[in-house]
Amino acid sequence: MKKIITNVVTISCLVLATQQFSAQKVVVNREVETTKDGKMLLGTQTKDQFTKAPYADWYVKEHDEYAIDQKAISELRKDKINSYNITVFIGTWCEDSHRDFPRLMKILEEVKYPEVKLTIIAVNRKKESPSGEEGLYNIQKVPTIIVQKYGKEIGRIIEMPKTGYIERDLVEILKKDDKSVIKEIFKK
Repeated sequence: MKKIITNVVTISCLVLATQQFSAQKVVVNREVETTKDGKMLLGTQTKDQFTKAPYADWYVKEHDEYAIDQKAISELRKDKINSYNITVFIGTWCEDSHRDFPRLMKILEEVKYPEVKLTIIAVNRKKESPSGEEGLYNIQKVPTIIVQKYGKEIGRIIEMPKTGYIERDLVEILKKDDKSVIKEIFKK
């Protein structure tokens, strides 16, 4: 009898959680028209949104012309970048985003990064998104690329990569994470 009650409660909780989850609608690929900037993306986006006009004008050119550092790509694969989550905040009105976001996407394609682990959030000129995610991450500048593991931020690239190459900065972030894990192990 106890097992039956436990199973009923478990199934009820799962059904309730599923209903709650499906009730939360997230608007994806929101586009707005502004008098100053014309069309602008806001909020959660999918990568294919950037291959459409007017974003394709800057996205495709920068993506296709960027020469990737293959040594850094090998390091990213070795350091298992695909096991991390990446959140990127961009402004479709921002020149730095026009340069670095397509480069990031090309890097992620090169390492076959799973799209489900990537979150792209477009913000307005005030660095605001419709759902307020910028507040959770304390976004001051765009682009900002945030690398996380198990929900914990490992590192971020703000506005421009320190090394001049996003892939090299990502390698540095992942190396730093490895060292912090080793410190945690030997601390005990």
